[in-house]
Amino acid sequence: MPPAMTPSAEYSACLALPFAVLGVRIAERSLTGLEFLPADTPSRGSDDALVAAVAEQLQAYLADPAHRFDLPIRLQGTPFRQRVWQALMQIPVGETRSYGELARQLESSARAVGQALGDNPLPIVVPCHRVVSSAGLGGFDHHAAGAAIEIKRWLLRHEHAI
Repeated sequence: MPPAMTPSAEYSACLALPFAVLGVRIAERSLTGLEFLPADTPSRGSDDALVAAVAEQLQAYLADPAHRFDLPIRLQGTPFRQRVWQALMQIPVGETRSYGELARQLESSARAVGQALGDNPLPIVVPCHRVVSSAGLGGFDHHAAGAAIEIKRWLLRHEHAI
């Protein structure tokens, strides 16, 4: 029987950032996933050039929140989710939109927009953290409290949006 896989084994790399460990998924020479992992997940790099570019660009973002990511990405989702994720990339650094505002822009409902945001496979690169509730911070990564909300708060503070 093969040894049990550690959670980090399913990622191309696990990058330690000031607010989280980020699991990086690469497929077919494209960035396909970024996932926030438990804080105690060991970090590990990779010899892959694209992983190195992802790590470099994340560091550039940490140094300057206005950094524009320029990575080959592949977003897989329904046409609606694709529209939501494209709209997120139009929200400038340092600004937020409410779920309702984004829903009106896309002629949809705030709930459907929230679901698409929670399913965003590339948080930070596709900045779903820039969407907030009309009454506060709102959710993040399908969570309404805990570590995910602290990550959202950190990202918005970093971008001077709150």
